[in-house]
Amino acid sequence: MSDPYLYTVTNNVATFSINDAPWNLMSIEYIDRLEEQLPDVLADENIRAMIFTGEGLDNFSAGMNLKQIRGGVLRAGSSEEFFGQRHRVLDMIENGGTPAIATLFGFCLGGGLELPLACHFRIAADTDAQIGLPEMDLGSVPAWGGSARLPRVVGSSYALDMILRGRKIDGAEAYRIGLVTELLPINLLKDRAQKLGEELASQPRESVSSMLGVIVGHETKTLAESMADEVAAVAAGRGSANSAEGMRAFMEKRKPVFNQTPQNP
Repeated sequence: MSDPYLYTVTNNVATFSINDAPWNLMSIEYIDRLEEQLPDVLADENIRAMIFTGEGLDNFSAGMNLKQIRGGVLRAGSSEEFFGQRHRVLDMIENGGTPAIATLFGFCLGGGLELPLACHFRIAADTDAQIGLPEMDLGSVPAWGGSARLPRVVGSSYALDMILRGRKIDGAEAYRIGLVTELLPINLLKDRAQKLGEELASQPRESVSSMLGVIVGHETKTLAESMADEVAAVAAGRGSANSAEGMRAFMEKRKPVFNQTPQNP
């Protein structure tokens, strides 16, 4: 059996690509591999951005392999633990301190939208994308955190419209409601994700991580709590090598070069 995903690192950017074209279903094996590998990736100081995509140009992911649910629940011991594993994996992506980018093209349905919702940047193909949480059509509801994260991204009105009607939207509508930040031709989408990843990887690593900690989940914090998080982030970065490099570059009127050795490979 081939790997459920392909994993590469280029210029400090790790790419996870679902290796099940054309549908790129998120199999049990895919989630197992993510849960196993993500802790090491997030702990690696040389990996400063992540991309989640799918092989080919047909679909990012048509969602979970529904034929595996029964066996997966039996293996896990309960449906709570089966879906709990998916919650853990997506929580690692969202709260691991490394910026994550998702490419949305073709079908991005069910888990194929819920994983991108855990990412910090989402970019989409400008044609032929079908993005949604269609679980209502199966007599069910989103089970990987989609109903919790989607309202935080697009607001409750759009989230209810998409979830209760099982509605699929295209890239243009996703851009209009703020679900994605960029629209590109499909043939440029993955290259753009890599360039964005490299841009994020060039920023001071500890500052990026601390800002993710301040901003991600801000909806559940009071203003005072978010301000306290910011104060802690400022204190944590003071005196760092990247902070010193930023000040030197400013005084020398040049572009800073962050994350220098020993962080770079």
